[in-house]
Amino acid sequence: MFTLVEEKKRYEDKEMTLVEHLEELRKRVFIVVGALILFFILGFIFVQDLYRWLIADLDVKLTILGPTDILWVYVMLAGVFAITMTIPVFVWQVWMFVKPALTPRERKVTLSYIPATFLLFVLGLCFGYFVVLPMVFHFLMSLGEDLFATMFTTEKYFRFILNMTIPFAILFELPIIVMFLTSIGIINPYALQKVRKYAYFVLVIIAVTITPPDFISDFLVTIPLLLLYEVSISISKFVYKRKEKQSEQEASSK
Repeated sequence: MFTLVEEKKRYEDKEMTLVEHLEELRKRVFIVVGALILFFILGFIFVQDLYRWLIADLDVKLTILGPTDILWVYVMLAGVFAITMTIPVFVWQVWMFVKPALTPRERKVTLSYIPATFLLFVLGLCFGYFVVLPMVFHFLMSLGEDLFATMFTTEKYFRFILNMTIPFAILFELPIIVMFLTSIGIINPYALQKVRKYAYFVLVIIAVTITPPDFISDFLVTIPLLLLYEVSISISKFVYKRKEKQSEQEASSK
């Protein structure tokens, strides 16, 4: 009888812990969604200034085919701004959620993920916008030079910008993703080295696919992507060796 009572108490404790975790998760999700909405509103307030900045160097006049095109562009620009600015909030909330399960040293290390994630995302956006976008745009324009009347719709032009920037913003998160996966034991640097040639092949295909068919453009995009992978391997090695050293210290102290 006493054993049954103990088992029931342990079950209730586990159930309470699970409920508390779900409450904590819901709280973190609400904060992230609230930040996203707040930054979206802020982005929408200044969306015209952002729009003027993006088309400042454009030689052609953008057109719209209907009133909803204006709204779509404003929502898209405000949305990208909101997502970018919400990234630190999202990573911070994830860190706060997993913080109780981390050791003091792990808390200190993983705290650096927050600014690094934001900076890499912005760096990827800048690389796509200032390096890849001009190359692809000028190449495509040169194909129809003196053959077509140039007229861009606002919606298609900004879709084009999204396609040239967002993929790089995501790719530039690779070092942080590798660092995190290594720290929780899912991957290790030796696995990354083993699949290096396949990873290189995929990155080269990505670079060749999104850039004009000339060697210089392919080279300018491929090299940063390959360097990004090598940086990821180095980070993975650092995290992996530190984990091994920590495990050895803990084993020797027992």
